[in-house]
Amino acid sequence: MLLSTNYEQIRKLGETIYANPELGYKEERTKQIVNDFLKECNPDCTIESFSTTGLRTTLGEGKDLHIAFIAELDAVYAPTHFRADPNTGAAHNCGHYTQVAIALALYRQLVETKAYEQLDYTISFIFVPAEEYLDLAFRDELIDKGVITHYGGKPEAMKLGVFDDIDLSICVHAIGGEFAKRTIEIDCDLAGFLYKRYTFKGKSTHAGFDPFSSVNAYNMSTLFHTALSLGRQQLDEKEKVRLNPIVMESDMSTNVIPNRIKVGTDLRTLSTAYMQSVAKRLDAAAQGSAMALQGEVEIDTQMGYLPFQQDRYLSTFVKSAYEENEKIEAIMEDNSISAAGDIGDLSYMMPCIQIGYSGFTGTIHGDDFIDIDPEYIYDIFPQFLFDVLHKMNGKIDRSKLYKRSYKEYVQLIQSILEQREDHEGEA
Repeated sequence: MLLSTNYEQIRKLGETIYANPELGYKEERTKQIVNDFLKECNPDCTIESFSTTGLRTTLGEGKDLHIAFIAELDAVYAPTHFRADPNTGAAHNCGHYTQVAIALALYRQLVETKAYEQLDYTISFIFVPAEEYLDLAFRDELIDKGVITHYGGKPEAMKLGVFDDIDLSICVHAIGGEFAKRTIEIDCDLAGFLYKRYTFKGKSTHAGFDPFSSVNAYNMSTLFHTALSLGRQQLDEKEKVRLNPIVMESDMSTNVIPNRIKVGTDLRTLSTAYMQSVAKRLDAAAQGSAMALQGEVEIDTQMGYLPFQQDRYLSTFVKSAYEENEKIEAIMEDNSISAAGDIGDLSYMMPCIQIGYSGFTGTIHGDDFIDIDPEYIYDIFPQFLFDVLHKMNGKIDRSKLYKRSYKEYVQLIQSILEQREDHEGEA
């Protein structure tokens, strides 16, 4: 049986999710769509819920090897996108809506053909909330209430034990931009990032009558921006460093010298070690800017996501399936980009791959992003993934896999943040 027989249903399901975008840990409607589809395909399936809107269901339980196929439920905050939700500002210009539909197409194929029974591994479909690192005030509320511990959905699932019995994970993701040929991408590494906040503190006075005794916090932030701009020349291009400093909070008027400005930036690099090195430079620039103008700066460092290095061994099965596929015309390999994802955190615990697929136009997270090749996305690509799973059947070398615990992951994150605190104390 070919997936083509279910193409229209899968396409309409994807379009429904696209038309009803939801931000992370709020994907209630999307969760219900997934739950209903799974039950329709397989009335006897067991569906586990986790971290508000996450779902997991398993086929072929009890085998020695266990693979996870992951789809992400959430949308981006992009209120200017032409299909944004007018009430929430959410928009599916990340492509996650197609991930969900692809996962469900693959699930239906495995169930209807009973192909999972012939696999030498168990496969779980895990629908994870909150991959996008945004809407942080809401997530802070959830953390304060004890509902979640992590901003990202995969680290939260890791904490809850959702991945404890998983040996390796497969994810897929849209590739932004138009391609002349139907394309997949493998071994595209992603950056990790820290989230930095600098609160510059000065002294307010009347801007006209007595600016002479003031300490201008806005000027400190301006000097900090200048220092970052001048320092970019010293950053290693191979690390794909990205900074995006913005003024997050201010309370200014033209007749009062500002005494408090908060600047925030993410810091993206391809390796954790270089991330720590650049973070130390940023802190020094902030402290020097404050000191130069007789002010102070308060530094807050928050871990974002770890860098993601795709597992090259697992990608060989994808490459093998591609070489036998007549409908997918092109492959991209061994790229690295400054985008980040919480798949990096999961890859610390186990081998992971993320297979890219074309079929879109516009820039990911941009106002013009939308799919333009639904046949490829909802039919041809899921069939290809079905082939990848069969390529892995009976062929996975357990000696080439690794496993770390959530406890080890937490220790790593703490060590990164503790180093930041040590550096901040040196100034």
